[in-house]
Amino acid sequence: MAEDHPEYIFTETQDWFSFNIETWRGLFKYVSAPTPRVLEIGSWEGRSAVFLLTELCKDGGEVVCIDHFDLMRTEAGRERHRKLTHNLSLTDRPFRILDEFSVPGLMTLLTEEMSVAQPGFDWVYIDGSHEADDTLLDGELAWRLARKGAIIIFDDYLWDKEPEESIHHPKRGIDAFLALHDGEYTMLSTEPQYQVVVQKTVDMRIGFLVHDGAHSDGRLGAALGYGINVALTIDSDYAPAAAVAIRSAVKHTTNRITFYVVSPGLPDDVKEKLRKAIPDGADATVVFLELPSDDCTVPSGLTWAKIAMIPSLPVERALYLDADVLVRGDLKPLWDTDLEGRPIAAAVDVGFPMGHDGVERGPYFNAGVLLLDLATIRKRLAVLNALAVKMSESTMRDQDALNAHFAGDWLPLSLAWNAQGLGTYAKYHTPERATLKMGEMEDPKIVHFTGALHPSMAEIINPFVQPYGGKPWGYAGAPGHPFTQEWWEVCEQTPWQGWRSSTEYRELCSMKAKEVIQAGVAAFNKKLADI
Repeated sequence: MAEDHPEYIFTETQDWFSFNIETWRGLFKYVSAPTPRVLEIGSWEGRSAVFLLTELCKDGGEVVCIDHFDLMRTEAGRERHRKLTHNLSLTDRPFRILDEFSVPGLMTLLTEEMSVAQPGFDWVYIDGSHEADDTLLDGELAWRLARKGAIIIFDDYLWDKEPEESIHHPKRGIDAFLALHDGEYTMLSTEPQYQVVVQKTVDMRIGFLVHDGAHSDGRLGAALGYGINVALTIDSDYAPAAAVAIRSAVKHTTNRITFYVVSPGLPDDVKEKLRKAIPDGADATVVFLELPSDDCTVPSGLTWAKIAMIPSLPVERALYLDADVLVRGDLKPLWDTDLEGRPIAAAVDVGFPMGHDGVERGPYFNAGVLLLDLATIRKRLAVLNALAVKMSESTMRDQDALNAHFAGDWLPLSLAWNAQGLGTYAKYHTPERATLKMGEMEDPKIVHFTGALHPSMAEIINPFVQPYGGKPWGYAGAPGHPFTQEWWEVCEQTPWQGWRSSTEYRELCSMKAKEVIQAGVAAFNKKLADI
């Protein structure tokens, strides 16, 4: 062992480390960095630090030690500092000693790491104070310095000098830390074990800045905790689609996301599946909001939920997504869009760029992707609600009402953020469509599967629009759509994995097809009777 070097100076009766050596060697396989950075809180004379420098860091790396050494005001403290410096120097490898208490030492490192190109540590050993609150604080500050994949070791979990339930025992602090970060690490140690060992599974996040670290590279927003608020309105039929929208948004977006799933009521098992659509370790959460059943201010039903949700969302800015979307790009640039004083941003409707016969002619947006300034919208919400009631039978329902309300007061978005009609009507030339930048949909950031979930017989056989529009999970699918297969691939990553080949899904499609045929025949017979 490296510690057996004859020139090392260790106090024989103060070896609290060597019995951990074989266990630690077994953890080296989890460290992927070729030149690991090690952080040690509580180094004493350096037995563990020497071991890590000579074995874990034998091909490169460094160790940073934090220990207060009695603030160098006692002979014992100065002697420990001398021995530590001597022992680490013999390794002939990079090291640094911060001779201060752990909190100011960790704050020094946190401040420094803000401006480092590749910040963080790959191995963290916490063996400082035995006080529970100190241990929790050491753990939390060190966690913010730990890279994804870092090994974090807490010592003295089974310390026998104080009762485990005492505030003067580190166990309570370690347990609090583990509870706080539940779901963000893999437990590598087993019970009963004197040391608790975890591997971090989430990205490093310092979580705050100082004046000199508040650069304009997005760090300030991240430090302030400004995440992205995404709202979806669904019922059980659209739950698989919502899972795809959530999963794909998390996959491609660099910022934290809070999903507000608004519904007239979802079963608990569906809610749990939607929560599990978010991969482990992702910085995203799902909040479920119930639409009030007794709200008479807007027409009832899911169609009007994107208007009904406005007073219920507990935020002042939100990105609304129809559940039938597939996110293929980072939502952060869309979220950061300057609304230029307007209450809403949206992409033009590819099907009806200037509206349709049932509404006043003019620039007309699609309501499947909306960036909403809710604080501004709420000022005139009563007017919007009244318009929704008035237009409850309009052709495009809520979309018509929103266009009428925000006419001339909406910011156009690139069609890349709401690519509609791909593989179907978008390919047909019209004078109005010719004015659009259709090329923006060639590599879309958000694909919108417009069309009915279960298209009618008339839509299926309409010779003027082929292939017909539809949803990937509907009974008729979305034939010809270039992103149908990608949608199903994401679906396979959600709790609806295997659903496409299930008996349940096949029976659902068969039932819906029969309903559509029956409705089509009835409409045909009625048409004949009316002649």
